[in-house]
Amino acid sequence: MSDNQGFDLIVIGAGSGGVRLARMSAQKGARVAVVESRYLGGTCVNVGCVPKKLFVYGAHVQEDLDDAAGYGWRIPKDGVSFDWPTLVANKNTEIERLNGIYGQLLESAGVEVIRGTASIRDANTVVVGDQHYSAKHITVATGSWPVVPDIPGKECILTSNEMFYLPQLPRHAVVWGGGYIAVEFAGILSGLGVKTTLLYRGDLFLRGFDEDVRRFTEQEMRKKGIDLQFNVTIESIEAHNAHYQVNLSDGEVLETGLVMAATGRRALVDGLGLAELGIELNASGHIVVDDHFQTSVPSVTALGDVIGTPQLTPVAIAQGMVLSRRLFGDGQGEMDYSAIPTAVFCQPNIGTVGLTEEEARKAGHSLRIYKSDFRPMKYTLSGRDERCLMKLVVDDQTDKVLGAHMVGPDAGEIIQGLAVAIKAGATKAQFDSTMGIHPTSAEEFVTMRDPVA
Repeated sequence: MSDNQGFDLIVIGAGSGGVRLARMSAQKGARVAVVESRYLGGTCVNVGCVPKKLFVYGAHVQEDLDDAAGYGWRIPKDGVSFDWPTLVANKNTEIERLNGIYGQLLESAGVEVIRGTASIRDANTVVVGDQHYSAKHITVATGSWPVVPDIPGKECILTSNEMFYLPQLPRHAVVWGGGYIAVEFAGILSGLGVKTTLLYRGDLFLRGFDEDVRRFTEQEMRKKGIDLQFNVTIESIEAHNAHYQVNLSDGEVLETGLVMAATGRRALVDGLGLAELGIELNASGHIVVDDHFQTSVPSVTALGDVIGTPQLTPVAIAQGMVLSRRLFGDGQGEMDYSAIPTAVFCQPNIGTVGLTEEEARKAGHSLRIYKSDFRPMKYTLSGRDERCLMKLVVDDQTDKVLGAHMVGPDAGEIIQGLAVAIKAGATKAQFDSTMGIHPTSAEEFVTMRDPVA
């Protein structure tokens, strides 16, 4: 056992938020270490948004090939094939490249990377293996981990973690869940030729999104052949050689080659020693912090998924910058969680920022609602039966645009730009006075003139 003195900050977890906090703090002159037991970059880079988006791109290629005929291209069916191991291998190469970049960023900033599993011994000591490290400040940025319901046969279930490394694709897959991870993986599997069933216990998936967006996405996913079953859950799973028998709550039995659960994530706090230290957790298992990321132990802070704020990489990164400023800068800085844009990379994509219609009405706003539902120009020659939805939620008294929502190709790319306008408090009149880029889908957001409600 040895004692290593002198760190100003030890960050436990090298995900997006932890890495940003470490780098910014080191650049301010602090002596910083990061402890990581798995991989640099955290969930997003390794088993989350980055590889998922690569899989989404791969899954969409078949539709582009099908659409090509309308533009005069002739692609013989027997001349096109898909190789899943190639996609996985190329994805792995890209992830390894990103891991290297994260390592270089930390090294160039002067951050010491400690490999291993950390626990917090006391308010200023972190233990990794037989090494003790002391620091003035300790930050927990360990993220979250998939939760698998405790049902008979749960050992047969895969999570999003394992989906990125499947040795081969099944002919049929069951995706269990109704959040964005479930919806995205259902689209990926279906797009790659897997007959896909999505099961969700509620009336409609994507709870918390605008109701029109949820309904429209359901409609478009059904068009693509995805079997959506709501108000149903899995009671048990039985393994039978190369396939599984999935027993549902409504009495139906499904035969499938893969069962994936996207049924929630929990804060990853196992083994950290938080209870022994007196650090408070809330009912959902997240670390309780104040507005400045302070836990119930003054020298210990926490950020990212582990504190239960929106599970988005840019949120964790912003938190890291704010916390670094507070610890080693001018002591100022606040997080603003309003109007956070987000996307669901299902097919077609969802992009959204600001209030949903339901949230705005609940908050007491008198509203004007603008909607446009149309077939994107790209599909006019191909004949593809896919439509696009755009929606603006406007406060009738102030004319302020409270929310913008879209389901359609490149929705995330389009909504990112609108997020700036909504964050700045733009009015519908300002949207109307903005010239559209013609011909694009995006111009619909500045040409919707007549409210529908």
